[in-house]
Amino acid sequence: MLTLVDTHTHLYTEEFDEDRDAVVARAFQAGVTRLFMPNIDDTTVEPMLRLCTSHPGCYPMIGLHPTSVGADWQERLARVEAWLHGDTRFYGIGEVGMDLYWDKTYKVEQMKALDVQVWWALEHRLPLVLHCREAYAELLEVLAPYKKEGLTGIFHSFTGGDEELVARLLDYEGFMLGVNGVVTFKKSTVGEALQAVPLDRVVVETDAPYLAPVPHRGKRNESAYVVEVAARLAQVYRVSLEEVTRRTTQNALKVFKIEG
Repeated sequence: MLTLVDTHTHLYTEEFDEDRDAVVARAFQAGVTRLFMPNIDDTTVEPMLRLCTSHPGCYPMIGLHPTSVGADWQERLARVEAWLHGDTRFYGIGEVGMDLYWDKTYKVEQMKALDVQVWWALEHRLPLVLHCREAYAELLEVLAPYKKEGLTGIFHSFTGGDEELVARLLDYEGFMLGVNGVVTFKKSTVGEALQAVPLDRVVVETDAPYLAPVPHRGKRNESAYVVEVAARLAQVYRVSLEEVTRRTTQNALKVFKIEG
């Protein structure tokens, strides 16, 4: 049986309120035995933790998503940090990063919030799960001073890029590239970009409920569908599906410091 890790899934959000237990069960039945849950902001910590408490195999992370950064970002970040210093074990700092796709109003504040959360990762020796949309220049500017500090993590939702960008991401040796359903899209360039990425630097993810892979594109995504991502990677790397699952699982457990 396949054994996969979904390194990025939001099964605690309202999209799953009607059938959450069934969605988790389908993931486990598909061989997706570990589900890593990145937080969104101060309003989502409690529902995330309820899910992780009730379902072994679900692992919570903590962070403030860049699209939740606004005028009150310092207060919201402080509320998130209070959870980090509590009794709950978190497995990563995420989902954090930069997003200038919809709005650039709080670009500076996003960069400041990210910088604070990079410090959290270093202080607590946790991996960073980094979101980036239309903002790689800003993201890498924030990370640059910490390049030799031993940071680890995942560049979440890798959607391709030119050779220079791929090389710059791979230069962060403690980081994996998170590949999701986008790799299955007909016009996607992710497969082409992955020609320059060793399989040992790749993990699989869904980003559920978003970015459902073919043949589920346009529907609600769920963690069981990460199998479709792995199948496409087997084609890209010209190896067996079993090889992809074995190696991406090893990569994920390495990043999150979990024994196999």
